[in-house]
Amino acid sequence: MSNKPESTFDTSVDKTNLLLKDIEQAYGWPKERRNQSYAALRTVLHLLRDRMPVQESAHFAAQLPTLVRGIYYDGWDPMSVPVKLNRDDFLYEVRRNFQYDVEGGPESLVRTVLEVLRRHVPQGEWDDVRSTMPKDLATVIP
Repeated sequence: MSNKPESTFDTSVDKTNLLLKDIEQAYGWPKERRNQSYAALRTVLHLLRDRMPVQESAHFAAQLPTLVRGIYYDGWDPMSVPVKLNRDDFLYEVRRNFQYDVEGGPESLVRTVLEVLRRHVPQGEWDDVRSTMPKDLATVIP
């Protein structure tokens, strides 16, 4: 039997799977819908990332598991942010980028994914993220 400590990668995979499982449980989705929970996480993370100033976006990303941080930064162009999106624009982009139908529509999806993320990010950092959002968009951020 080996007493090797768990690798950073294994820990990150476990934390990522926990996030995805939390999204699935919130919707009552079976594990077989893992691609759907991944797409939900990715869609909301990318829109949140693109709405924040670069410095705050980097601070937020530092709180995420390594694997989720890779998802977060995938395709990011820091020279083109922050993208000015109000609440309606943000929800429209979620609908446009998320290919599945979910109960409650895009607002429910955003609230669910962000509530899951909020439980995995320190409260102070979460408050900083929320404070960078326009007031109407902040209403969908737990």
